[in-house]
Amino acid sequence: MPTRHGQLFGAVCLILFVLFKSCHVVYTKELFTNSFLVKFRQGVDNNLAHNVANRNGFVNLGPVLGSSTEYHFLHPALPIVRTRRSIPHTRKLKVDPLVHTAIQQPGFVRVKRGYKPFKVENLVPFQQIRNSISDPTDPYFPFQWYLKNTGQNGGKPKLDLNVEAAWAQGVTGKNVTTAIMDDGVDYMHPDLKYNYNAQASYDFSSNDPFPYPRYTDDWFNSHGTRCAGEVSAARDNGVCGVGVAYDSKIAGIRMLDQPYMTDLIEANSMGHEPNLIDIYSASWGPTDDGKTVDGPRNATMRAIVRGVNEGRNGLGNIYVWASGDGGEDDDCNCDGYAASMWTISINSAINDGQNAHYDESCSSTLASTFSNGAKDPNTGVATTDLYGKCTTTHSGTSAAAPEAAGVFALALEANPQLTWRDIQHLTVLTSKRNSLFDAKGRFHWTMNGVGLEFNHLFGFGVLDAGAMVALAKQWKTVPPRFHCEAGSVLETKPIVSGRSVLLQIRTDACQGQDTEINYLEHVQAVITVNSTRRGDLELFLTSPMGTRSMILSKRKNDDDQRDGFTKWPFMTTHTWGEYPQGVWKLEVSFNSQMPQSGFISEWTLMLHGTKNPPYVDLAASDPHSKLAIVKKAHEERNKM
Repeated sequence: MPTRHGQLFGAVCLILFVLFKSCHVVYTKELFTNSFLVKFRQGVDNNLAHNVANRNGFVNLGPVLGSSTEYHFLHPALPIVRTRRSIPHTRKLKVDPLVHTAIQQPGFVRVKRGYKPFKVENLVPFQQIRNSISDPTDPYFPFQWYLKNTGQNGGKPKLDLNVEAAWAQGVTGKNVTTAIMDDGVDYMHPDLKYNYNAQASYDFSSNDPFPYPRYTDDWFNSHGTRCAGEVSAARDNGVCGVGVAYDSKIAGIRMLDQPYMTDLIEANSMGHEPNLIDIYSASWGPTDDGKTVDGPRNATMRAIVRGVNEGRNGLGNIYVWASGDGGEDDDCNCDGYAASMWTISINSAINDGQNAHYDESCSSTLASTFSNGAKDPNTGVATTDLYGKCTTTHSGTSAAAPEAAGVFALALEANPQLTWRDIQHLTVLTSKRNSLFDAKGRFHWTMNGVGLEFNHLFGFGVLDAGAMVALAKQWKTVPPRFHCEAGSVLETKPIVSGRSVLLQIRTDACQGQDTEINYLEHVQAVITVNSTRRGDLELFLTSPMGTRSMILSKRKNDDDQRDGFTKWPFMTTHTWGEYPQGVWKLEVSFNSQMPQSGFISEWTLMLHGTKNPPYVDLAASDPHSKLAIVKKAHEERNKM
């Protein structure tokens, strides 16, 4: 796995998209595909790009992110992946008078989260089960404990997404489209076909408009269909269960079914039809092996940032990400997709409130939904499966992310003017602690400086669809977002076992400047550090209001002693709503029985948030609600 790629993501995310809007990434892993990024000297149309491709023996797959100067070429005679660059093919493109440069695309691995091997007994034709309740009438609804938890299968009653409270407000996801970026969607499934948005769908694995899953004997490509049913399965049609937002539309983006991923496939998937698609749901990422540090590359980051800035006609696309299935041996802050401030990272809980054994923890997780049952491992998420079938065993954070996408679809129907940042604020303010708890007692619920409860595993709690829809209806768009480079420590400091290194940055949070921040959203600690064993490093960031975030935990499988982290943006949401002025503290130490050593050479503190208070125009009907608590904290601060 290309760890150096992952480390460079920090520089890409921070410098490219926050400061300069351009970058160059150096790739070191020797795996190269038959795809090429071709940059023309000036804008060309698709026909001319076709001509250039044909005369050089390539196939033009179309523009990258709608560009007129960047195109995706493929050479059919080259192997899908090889260990060396093809210098002759690259040179042939470069000498074409219209071509400025050509870059052969590296290949890298992306894995589905929550995939389980196929078992015949897990698949049930939808006609075999009948429902005994009247609302909804779908036969699998009694098994959808995450929608309505009555204590079935050992669950805790009322520990669910509270979707019935949203439906009771007349909100069911109408006029909202969620794209499932995965291995395809069975759009002919009777529970999905009437909610399928063909115009917003595409197959980037086969380059055609039909993202139907490729057949395999083990049903490996059922993942996307299962995720789609969680969002948009139809109601009261006698088929399987019901989606969280059962009147919303679903788009299929097939992009996960090839031996190796490329930056161009990811970028075009995440930038596909940004004005037709409202929400992009991703239940995949870098390998969850507890030793990988990786994230999006150049073009993919451009696609995501363009999506949040320009998508949905300027309101911003919502990117929902599964936080990862590496369990306590991994840390999702080492996953540049889930840890990005542009995405909403979703973890999972099981039906009695515990975290699942595969749940990763990290300070970038915003909220949680649900995966499988506690006492019965076959009590997973009931949803659609391939070829008109249904399943009750979908699980993992793969199952959690689409549930969140469905809740966000309900919020967007309730208020179509919500921006991508509004959705994040609503998530923080309406998610509930409920009965969620860490089964091993490692991570406790903690209150930040403005009274918001958070947990290192669950973020700000489990999503509450009814509360989110109610608040969305009265929501006023939050003030403009700014980013402030609050300071840096560039002096190299040694790290040794048994002693912590404590670094401090005192900041006025750009007070008096155009980028002044008084109310925090995301905080990034951009860090360069190496050690004799990367997996033994632990990092803690403490805010001026005393909130301590573990931004990197021990990873016992990570034996790296060469790459470390290079300008990696460790992110925390735990200080949401706080005042950033004052002293920020970074604590660096080893958690190891064996002697270790290393150096930290850079720490840059990036603050993201608003100058003006975000909630002044909102009425807090419940004096004990998060909204009321945060408003009161802000009002008291402003009196000082």
